[in-house]
Amino acid sequence: MIKAKVVGAGGYGGVGITELLLKHPDAEIGCLVSLSDTGRKMSDVFPHLRGFCDDVIVSPEDPRTQEQYDVVFFSTPDGVGMQAAAAELERGAKVIDYSGDFRFGTAERYAEYANFIGLDPAHKSPDLLEGTEYGLAELHDINESNNLVGNPGCFAVSCILGLAPAVAAGIIDPKSIIADCKTGVSGAGKKPNAAFHYPNRYDNMNAYKLAGHQHTVEVEQELSLLSSDTVQMTFTSQVVPVCRGIMSCLYATLDGQKADEVLEIYREYNKNNQFVRIQGASTPASIADIRGTNYCSLTVDVDERNNRLRVISHIDNLMKGQAGNAMQNMNLMFGLDSGIALASPGQYP
Repeated sequence: MIKAKVVGAGGYGGVGITELLLKHPDAEIGCLVSLSDTGRKMSDVFPHLRGFCDDVIVSPEDPRTQEQYDVVFFSTPDGVGMQAAAAELERGAKVIDYSGDFRFGTAERYAEYANFIGLDPAHKSPDLLEGTEYGLAELHDINESNNLVGNPGCFAVSCILGLAPAVAAGIIDPKSIIADCKTGVSGAGKKPNAAFHYPNRYDNMNAYKLAGHQHTVEVEQELSLLSSDTVQMTFTSQVVPVCRGIMSCLYATLDGQKADEVLEIYREYNKNNQFVRIQGASTPASIADIRGTNYCSLTVDVDERNNRLRVISHIDNLMKGQAGNAMQNMNLMFGLDSGIALASPGQYP
């Protein structure tokens, strides 16, 4: 049985992985840690877990946090994992970090990311970066040899999965990419914020971080690995008045291919990717199709009049964009089937 510790259990990412661990036949929750809600039962913070997870949330100083666990999830802001991961690895745990701390294999790439969001560009554990893996199993071979994984950003997942087949096939201009991305309000996290107060969000939408979004760094990093040329993109993030879900509308100049050709390239590329679904433009698709699931839905189309690829990527930002992807990584890091606790259809409506 895989014994798990969740750091940051009081947030959306923490409760998301808790829900999935409760469904997992080969895993159990050993410790829930948070700076907030310390001393309260998890089910008092999240009443839907009553009778399923009544464990008490402990502070980072509690002796139970120092015990040995098989896997540790850091559902924490940037800067936390990089200071605590080494100790967990030394105790024999595998570490999955939700933040940007371990998404980049060099201190230089991390600094580029950190500068986007005004963080100290000096990584606190640069010696660990060589051993980290970018945690998107559709691009990387996540397996039992991996002990440290940086879970991708939610926007990054939607964009990378939406563009990887075209970039890998060399059918688009890698410097022509435009990503027009909309996210639900839950992407801002659980902590109250005036900008996400109900009267400010209801019947409203806006673009943000136009000066540069931090997920651009990882999207360009990952797609450039698939290309003979450096990938550059124009990325616009927007928040819309829904709870969860991301819709990324992705565009790039094609090398003359027709819709049927591109659709076949996407299907072939993803033939072994359990959680990527491909459809043509005639098939209706929306965030309702993937809400509460680990699936990515890709609608692949070509604007033949303008010779432009158009891909509509839908994910649940709290699942494939966060906890679901983390569970997929955990499964693979322990040699299990990637779909355990994840292969479900979600709910409708």
